[in-house]
Amino acid sequence: MPELLSEHACFGGLQRFYRVDSKAIGLPMRFSVYLPPGAEGKRLPVVFYLAGLTCIEETFMIKAGAQRIAAEEGLILVTPDTSPRGAGVPGETDSWDFGAGAGFYVDATQEPWARHYRMYSHILELRELVLASLPADPARVGIFGHSMGGHGALMMALRNPGLFRSVSAFAPIAAPMRSPWGKKAFGGYLGADEAAWRAYDATELMSAMTEAPFPGGILIDQGLADKFLAEQLYPEAFEEACARAGQPLTLRRHEGYDHGYYFISTFIEDHLRFHRRLLG
Repeated sequence: MPELLSEHACFGGLQRFYRVDSKAIGLPMRFSVYLPPGAEGKRLPVVFYLAGLTCIEETFMIKAGAQRIAAEEGLILVTPDTSPRGAGVPGETDSWDFGAGAGFYVDATQEPWARHYRMYSHILELRELVLASLPADPARVGIFGHSMGGHGALMMALRNPGLFRSVSAFAPIAAPMRSPWGKKAFGGYLGADEAAWRAYDATELMSAMTEAPFPGGILIDQGLADKFLAEQLYPEAFEEACARAGQPLTLRRHEGYDHGYYFISTFIEDHLRFHRRLLG
């Protein structure tokens, strides 16, 4: 069972921070949970949020302004950390876009990363832990994320449509095999064989599908003033793959908005209401 580290009243509900001994990671991992008011004795829909590079389990809960809407909609929110912490891997803190704070939601196969950098398995493990220890409905689970976490959310959902009923993203790294961030992470964690990378690339996953895995639609918001858009994100590639598969996609492009949490906080209400509608 997870260890409760702190608890804070928030919009009539509870903002909590936990630590758990992760079997997937082999180290203690932290995560945050927002419980809306009136959760006692009920099974509520739950949405997992995967954060971006350099973030921790607290970043989204502090910056996004999500709790007010989650309280209104009766949604549980869960945010994991973005990588193992204190794994002791040489060089894991040398770069902001690889190693600590940059787990990319993959299960590493290359040494020295393979032992602890298993974020894909950790997200699935955390899903089961949340369902076992919180008033969450296993039939109503969604996932969304930002940037690296947008990549993670799309990829996790496409690989596990039976586990996640809804998916959305803010400025995702939508085709990481084309992105310098993705190439660095995949090469380091998964090795040089790009065939192994495809299982973690949302555009590649969608391109292999012949029917829509999410008939209720996928929502993506992208700022057009995002300095990473042209080189790193490739939402148009995912858009094309969805069109070929017949997957309904709402890709909204916003003039003036950049890559940060001012952008996320502007459109967080739309995403939470989107998930609530699909989760029922």
